[in-house]
Amino acid sequence: MHTVAVVGLGAMGSRMARRLVDTGYEVLVWNRSPERVAPLLRKGAAAAESPREAAERADVLITMLADPDALQAVTEGDDGIAAGAHPGVTVIEMSTVGPAAIAWLASVLETPLLDAPVLGSLGEVESGALKIFAGGPTELIERARPLLEKLGSVIHVGPLGAGAAAKLVANATLLGTVAMVGEVVSLARRLGLDEDAVGDVLRQTPLADQAKRRLRAIEAADYPPRFPLSLARKDAELIHDAGPGLRLVEATRSWLADAEAAGRGGQDYTAVLETILDGGRE
Repeated sequence: MHTVAVVGLGAMGSRMARRLVDTGYEVLVWNRSPERVAPLLRKGAAAAESPREAAERADVLITMLADPDALQAVTEGDDGIAAGAHPGVTVIEMSTVGPAAIAWLASVLETPLLDAPVLGSLGEVESGALKIFAGGPTELIERARPLLEKLGSVIHVGPLGAGAAAKLVANATLLGTVAMVGEVVSLARRLGLDEDAVGDVLRQTPLADQAKRRLRAIEAADYPPRFPLSLARKDAELIHDAGPGLRLVEATRSWLADAEAAGRGGQDYTAVLETILDGGRE
């Protein structure tokens, strides 16, 4: 049985580690904040003292981190992944960090590397229903597929770096659609359209599915936490950097930045709707 190390035990990483334990893998975990390790030890995982030790002891090492800076921090240095990586370990980078970070990671590792960021949130990782955008050589992806399929369905989108690119494209649609719903509802209010009529109108448009979900949240002013707004803003920055000059991308990025500046960073990303409906005035 493979030993799988998971480096980064945030909301997603901790659930990924737990699911791998539950499906029979020997799991080794490390996190900068040690209090996140204890619940997984009680489930049957083992602890590594450093990212280096995690790499030294693992057959497969998964990184699930907040951003490119966090990835660099756990990779470099005497206690980093690169120092402990051996020829037999495969590194699978599953965070949303963008293609440039994957290219950097490949330049500092001498081990097999895949990028496999995920689409989905807490419920999907717990049930093994994530969508996994995998980039890398076909042979390596097929070798990793049985493990990855414990977490979700694998979509091979191209060579190394393509997974990170695909995730930015997917998130551009996710974040942009929510921003569009907020703006059209704001427009309807400025035009004096009745709230029920807004729903009737949007059900006839390409926004119908999103509008159905988001209008309920707007009415209740309730945005159940699934994906923190601060991370969505980070993703919007990566998308913006990858596609400079794209105007809808820039608008989405600016709304999320305004919402985070207004203190909504710890709320669900859909709380950006409150900022948009306020006209950006907080």
